[in-house]
Amino acid sequence: MTDPTPASGTPPFPSPEPIFQLATAYWGSATLLAAVNLGLFSLLSNGGLTASEASERLPADARAVEMLLNACCGLSLLEKQEDRYHLTPLSAAYLAPGSPAYLGSALLWSLNQYPVWGSLTDSVRTGRPAVSPEEQLGADPEKTRAFVLGMHERAQGVARAVTRFLDLSGCARMLDVGGGPGTYSMLLAKQNPGLEAVVLDLPPVAAIAAELIENAGLSDKVRTLAGDATRGDYGEEEYDAVLFSGVLHRMSPPVIETMLAGAKRALQAGGRVLVSDVMLNDEKTSPVFATLFSLQMLLTSTDGAAFSARECGAWLSRAGFTDISLRSLPPPLPYTVVSGRR
Repeated sequence: MTDPTPASGTPPFPSPEPIFQLATAYWGSATLLAAVNLGLFSLLSNGGLTASEASERLPADARAVEMLLNACCGLSLLEKQEDRYHLTPLSAAYLAPGSPAYLGSALLWSLNQYPVWGSLTDSVRTGRPAVSPEEQLGADPEKTRAFVLGMHERAQGVARAVTRFLDLSGCARMLDVGGGPGTYSMLLAKQNPGLEAVVLDLPPVAAIAAELIENAGLSDKVRTLAGDATRGDYGEEEYDAVLFSGVLHRMSPPVIETMLAGAKRALQAGGRVLVSDVMLNDEKTSPVFATLFSLQMLLTSTDGAAFSARECGAWLSRAGFTDISLRSLPPPLPYTVVSGRR
């Protein structure tokens, strides 16, 4: 796109292309989410189809289906060979049911968030979330299940990379605070043969986690504990590791400090605390994913927000932890791990 011609006597303007790209970025996400919701990738996982064949089997309007298929090709989610549409290696890996890396539930969760982001203006004006946070945490069983399964699928790919940076050497018993579906605990239990993990979360969430753990055949190494993690009541000197993975961003700073104080009480002497989360730089202006993720918390939680790694280190220090270290994980992982010792 060429630069607009400035008025006489004014300096040349930069290209507005980045503005237009941002303004229409939702076109691509809406296309992906509609195709997932219609079952288009599932349909094509059994082999290539023409637009007419796909529309009959969905079923859906033939003209509209062809337009959607062509848009998915433009997004490199499908490829067209003569008159037949096929999955690409990318969509076959992540969008075809049956693939070990399938992200269908995670993307349906994203679809549920789509109208929520349309309420961002109102949330910024009022400071209140666009949806009730309790809906995904037990008040609405269907939304809670969709949320927990979506988080499990999203976490599976990320957790395999992140867990390599969570040092649990020599640990026998770990508490996974607000562990949701238990994805991290299951992976860490596999990676550390001598480790027993306890996943603490609200009763409706813990019940779904227990199903996932049983289905994975890990009930002998990972168990669930129903409770309110925000109270910081985790027992005394029961664990040699406490993990906070992707949970503190939903809390206010005072609640975070309560939870970290509870972790210190729950740890044995020399035990370690590990915080893995999406964190901001000191100015809170980057990385861009973390700044946008903070808005996601504004929209879906009462007090949540992304925080900086330096803030997290300060909270750990005030809770009485020592040997505090901060490690930003290598790109493209948008995570930082902050750890300390009791």
